[in-house]
Amino acid sequence: MLAREVLQELSECLKSCSLCPRRCGVDRTKGERGFCGGGMLPRVASFHPHFGEEEILSGYRGSGTIFFSGCNMACVYCQNYTISHFREGVEVTPLALAAMMQSLERQGCHNINLVTPTHFVPQIFEAVDRARQEGLRIPIVYNTSGYEDLGVLRLLRGLVDIYLPDMRYAREESAVRYSQAPRYPEVCREAIREMFLQVGNVVLDEEGVARRGLIVRILIIPSLEEEAKENLRFLATEISRDVFVTLLRQYRPLYRAQGFPEIAHLVSDRTYREILEYGRSLGLHNFILQ
Repeated sequence: MLAREVLQELSECLKSCSLCPRRCGVDRTKGERGFCGGGMLPRVASFHPHFGEEEILSGYRGSGTIFFSGCNMACVYCQNYTISHFREGVEVTPLALAAMMQSLERQGCHNINLVTPTHFVPQIFEAVDRARQEGLRIPIVYNTSGYEDLGVLRLLRGLVDIYLPDMRYAREESAVRYSQAPRYPEVCREAIREMFLQVGNVVLDEEGVARRGLIVRILIIPSLEEEAKENLRFLATEISRDVFVTLLRQYRPLYRAQGFPEIAHLVSDRTYREILEYGRSLGLHNFILQ
């Protein structure tokens, strides 16, 4: 399918919004806004070289992150809640978004890292296509919560070089309680299957930086350790034992997490080591510890 045809199909989703599994059905072309708060223009909170991502993404020149405002999830523990929940940021045109990407490439960034892009996919597609026509050559990273629409993902084949999804829950009751995300486990797993089908395992360049592939982030949430293990089993048995897995212990009980006693504390060193060893026992070996 030609780029203009893909863009037209993605843009049609905005008329009765179906960009994510929520399928709010609002007409964003007429100013209506659904769960994520997204309108017709992408809202950007910041863009800059970022050195705190996985080493295979940040390298030594940084990952060119573009942080989008709003989110199609509502995590009670969100570390970036002023961006995701309060939607801090500025609306920009696809032309301006393409210029940001080109600026990050000129600054030497190894890639363009689209953080929370799901609800602005049509506008991002237009911007990436424009930037590539004007010479953008570095990989595109799709950095997502994993709550993705399968049909939309299939339209991104050829646009995205590196998928960077979270796997946060293995049970729907947890996803609903902490993120208001019905069907998250099955939706996320379908999405990761499609991502792997598109880009496969990680391919590194001569500098040890990823050029292509799937990197899955497992966020360890207190009291949900067994769900993290379930997600590791899924990756080992249904994706690939060679898949790169970032085991995140960055959880902090921020925003509204104190209202949920079972998750209102940090992950212990012992728990982290136990989950890591469990993953290794499954044959997973490309772990990134963060």
